[in-house]
Amino acid sequence: MKVEPTSIPGVLIVVPARYGDERGFFSETFRASALAAQGVTHSWAQDNHSMSGRRGVVRGLHFQAAPAAQAKLLRVVHGAILDVTVDIRRGSPTYGQHVAVELSSDNWRQLYVPVGMAHGFCTLTDRAEVLYKTSSEYAPETEGGLLWSDPALQIAWPVSPSEATVNARDQGWPGIAELQSPFSWEADR
Repeated sequence: MKVEPTSIPGVLIVVPARYGDERGFFSETFRASALAAQGVTHSWAQDNHSMSGRRGVVRGLHFQAAPAAQAKLLRVVHGAILDVTVDIRRGSPTYGQHVAVELSSDNWRQLYVPVGMAHGFCTLTDRAEVLYKTSSEYAPETEGGLLWSDPALQIAWPVSPSEATVNARDQGWPGIAELQSPFSWEADR
């Protein structure tokens, strides 16, 4: 299992080995010690499975604040997504910057998203299934978001706002200039 840093400290690309033969393949998709070697030592509280039925579905950009702040570990088991993580830790040298990574059932990459990030994705295929672990259980009273299409974020989404399938809640989040982030660089390091 390879673990690669990204341009935002703490956001990691995880690439599990996949071994195939005439029967199919085998892959160890999670190993706590591989992440612990990169400083990821928390336990996981919940597993989620998301299915989007068509290309151009946008989910996010979401986060949960304390006391239920969430780190995530995501992988795609069918199809492909553009996965986006935005640093919203006040005072961070990468505040407002993002990492965009294609995750697919073909490339087998995973993305680790630490606490202090807004996270979302756009489907690149007509069917995309995402499995992800979270470090805290879902707590709707702590949920927040960032407007996915905010031009200030300069995210090169694969669909325009008029082409995307987005729910009303995700269309109503504030832009980065209006965001009252519950995270700070010093507190969340």
